[in-house]
Amino acid sequence: MTKRRIEFDVSGDRVVGDLYLPDRPGLHSAVIVGGPMTSVKEQVTGVYAKALSERGIAALCLDHRHYGESEGEPRQYEYYPHKIEDLKAGLTALAEAPDIDAGRIGVVGVCLGVGYSVWSAIDNPLVKSIGGVVGYYRDVPAMRASDPEGFQEKVDQGRAAREQFEQTGEVLTVPTAALEGDAAMTLQSTYDYYATPLAGFANYTNAFAVMSREHFLQYDVQSAAPRVTVPMVLVHSENALSPNWARKFYDNLSGDKTIHWVDGPNQTAFYDHKNLVDQAAKHLVTHFSQTL
Repeated sequence: MTKRRIEFDVSGDRVVGDLYLPDRPGLHSAVIVGGPMTSVKEQVTGVYAKALSERGIAALCLDHRHYGESEGEPRQYEYYPHKIEDLKAGLTALAEAPDIDAGRIGVVGVCLGVGYSVWSAIDNPLVKSIGGVVGYYRDVPAMRASDPEGFQEKVDQGRAAREQFEQTGEVLTVPTAALEGDAAMTLQSTYDYYATPLAGFANYTNAFAVMSREHFLQYDVQSAAPRVTVPMVLVHSENALSPNWARKFYDNLSGDKTIHWVDGPNQTAFYDHKNLVDQAAKHLVTHFSQTL
């Protein structure tokens, strides 16, 4: 396996990624890997890109705009249209790479990145196949219905933060992961992965722009399922995020589909625990070997 830095422009901002290539000659099938909210390429997307390249599939992971080494202001802004645009631009960069077979390209997502990857694939002739690992298959109507006032309060909070940024340039942030106070994620497992000293990701910032909530809260993944026409494999766990939403998404897929249930202790264990990454990568490689 070799790793090559790749850069491309999206709407005037430089996007930086790592392209992991198998150690064999010739043109490679390839995927782009979308990851969890606020994440950078040294985290879960890099783990899966490396695992896939070691199994014969080239894989590109990115620092999305607003994060890591990539440009884009404000920083730490989880804005789903930009993430989808970045993945589409990355797919084009993959197709133009000299060692990639442009006719054998797919997408992979992990956690929230499944939604971003799926939306980047819809009506995109470059994408021939999709893989999703412990996807966060957000069901916005259900989320809104469960707590209408609280949901709208968060949206309004994000709108106010965005207006403050536009007027003053100040970016209001909260931690991405914390166990107390306001934060984007509050589970012990997400805190352990993102926020403890043992996390050790130098390129990562444990911060979430509050203005993200204006759009992020309203970002729906379930509505993508009926529009997926290429083959898709889902790898999920009963202890990962929202297994019932994974089942709902799977049931509503319109194309060829497969789902595998893997035992794991929690969501983030699938980000870097070797045995779980190996199991997920095995299912992905089997799927892509048949569909790319």
